[in-house]
Amino acid sequence: MPKQNQERRRLQRGDESDEEIYMDIDLSQSTGLSNVQIMVLLGKVRAVERQFWARETSTDWWDRIVLQVWDDSQWLRNFRMRKGTFMEFCDLLSPALKRQNTRMRAALTVEKRVAIALWKLATPDSYRSVGNQFGVGKSTVGAAVIQVANAIKDLLISRVVTLGNVQVIVDGFAAMGFPNCGGAIDGTHIPILSPEHQATEYINRKGYFSMLLQALVDHKGRFTNINMGWPGKVHDAHVFRNSGLFQKLEEGTFFLDQTITVGDVEMPIVILGDPAYPLMPWLMKPYTGSLYYSQDLFNYRLSKCRMVVECAFGHLKARWRSLLTQIDLRETNIPIVIAACCVLHNICESKGETFMAGWEVEANCLAADYAQPETRVVRRVQQGTVCIREALKTSFVTGQATV
Repeated sequence: MPKQNQERRRLQRGDESDEEIYMDIDLSQSTGLSNVQIMVLLGKVRAVERQFWARETSTDWWDRIVLQVWDDSQWLRNFRMRKGTFMEFCDLLSPALKRQNTRMRAALTVEKRVAIALWKLATPDSYRSVGNQFGVGKSTVGAAVIQVANAIKDLLISRVVTLGNVQVIVDGFAAMGFPNCGGAIDGTHIPILSPEHQATEYINRKGYFSMLLQALVDHKGRFTNINMGWPGKVHDAHVFRNSGLFQKLEEGTFFLDQTITVGDVEMPIVILGDPAYPLMPWLMKPYTGSLYYSQDLFNYRLSKCRMVVECAFGHLKARWRSLLTQIDLRETNIPIVIAACCVLHNICESKGETFMAGWEVEANCLAADYAQPETRVVRRVQQGTVCIREALKTSFVTGQATV
């Protein structure tokens, strides 16, 4: 019997009527179920298991080229670390990043997830281009960056960004010319997109949106304390005074109680800052204005040692160039990513990963669009602090300082 006749007979028997269709619509409205779900329940539509969630993409480049062919120099250029360091890093993050396979798809391996995040942090490439490189969607790239950054925050930051052996640091700065020094401090601006709320608070003196990173570094340029998240409009000194580091230094709990005698003055372990910071018994800053020879000599020694923090920022941003362009992340996620980059910097420095000269050239080109704003001088001097700086100044001239 022709198909059309069969359909007509079926309709005439009432197997499927307009009333029945209307009831389906009413049922879906009353229960909240969709029309397709109702049809499945009534047996009129056969449920079909979804075969795929996303378009199929190629992962051969990662599986067959990067993992099997690339040598250490290629790993270093693209992931900022050799393959051995990369694998150790993945092992550390594995407890937080390992995922189970599902019926719909195989989970990304920890190694691939970390590689995607490092590639995105190390380059100014778009999410789409990074996704095409690894054979994943652009949303997967964004998720990988946040997942890896959160894993670093939860598992590594307290182990990697830490003071370490204070005496080694003091000896390192003494060899550079400044006695009883435990670190150098500075702040840097990280360009960001315009935030959704209180955007004007993030506009710095150079006119672009930024978020501040304050860091204390040791004699080798490794971060020993970081503070990030303050809007770019805020002064470095204000960030410092409201940080946990300031409180610990003021209470005398950050460093060991180790003093030396300079002239007839007891000098505690100090940190070094630029003119934007307040002069404190435990914070030395340069003299300003017209200088005598002794003051100029003091400034020279201080600046020579304080350069390590500027070099640390330079290496940080040259390795992880995403910090040089406007970070396109939610405002609450930006400090987490900045902290993750600081941890990665310390790992690379501690493992002796080579810093390639070409990175600095590329970084300087990107940084030209977002020049660092100058900070105004903080002239307030705490009572009892001048004598320490004056004693140091005199000892540098007479050669009596313990270096």
